[in-house]
Amino acid sequence: MSFKRETPLANAVFWAARKGNLALLQLLLNSGRVDADCRDSYGTTALMVASYSGHNDCVKELIMHGADINYQRETGSTALFFAAQQGHHDAAKLLFEFGASTEFQTKDGGTALTVASQYGHSKVVDILLKNGANVHDQLNDGATPLFLAAQEGHVTVIRQLLSSGAKVNQAREDGTAPLWMAAQMGHNEVAKVLLLRGADRDADRHDGSTALFKAALKGHSGVIEELLKFSPSLGLLKNGSSALHAAVMGGNLRTILLLLGANADPMLPNKNNELPADLTKSERILKLLHPQMINGDS
Repeated sequence: MSFKRETPLANAVFWAARKGNLALLQLLLNSGRVDADCRDSYGTTALMVASYSGHNDCVKELIMHGADINYQRETGSTALFFAAQQGHHDAAKLLFEFGASTEFQTKDGGTALTVASQYGHSKVVDILLKNGANVHDQLNDGATPLFLAAQEGHVTVIRQLLSSGAKVNQAREDGTAPLWMAAQMGHNEVAKVLLLRGADRDADRHDGSTALFKAALKGHSGVIEELLKFSPSLGLLKNGSSALHAAVMGGNLRTILLLLGANADPMLPNKNNELPADLTKSERILKLLHPQMINGDS
């Protein structure tokens, strides 16, 4: 966290808040020569710095001297946002005791809950939800706390959010659902949890790709194993290709074997009339596909 300090006294207050030097902070605040809400040119306050650093004594001292708990810096961030971002659950609790709000947003739509979910701070997520945080918060691009947790692979947070009513199929503006993102990132445990909680196995993005297609392209066999338990589509997708085409392009033998074992059709052409075998020069992959192609011909 960076900030520009405007005066020597403000500089000292910020330093004390960042380092957790309560004695110096008390001395400065009691002097009457510096405001508890002194700010830098970005609007950063000492309370934000103390919350970011997790120094609870300093947080409380600043609040007792009248620091504005819900003040937003230039980016829209508040003290609670910074405590949530860094996983300081005790600081978050303290801020709530003195009236912190979960409703303030950053310029990109971020809230304390979205950032805590993104970084996997489950204790903070629990505190936020118990204090009225909206599980349906969205960034400007439509990403929800559940989406962000799925992207980063935070299974515990995902379970918390789903138990609090998060919509498992809520997609980002580009059509990307949490399951699709988990598949892209290779988070098979996340995929498992989402599927068991009703995620649409065949939900596609605006580009027509599904979670299975993306996992096949990336070679994430663990995710594919979870998806295949729910019988996803192995045929042509809206993008004019199949998961097997994607697996062959990705070049992962395990992925190809999984799809063939699930009866993916190697004789199914894509929109360009190409068979999966037309998309590779690997002899090992062709040997996997050829027996299936012979069976298909017969």
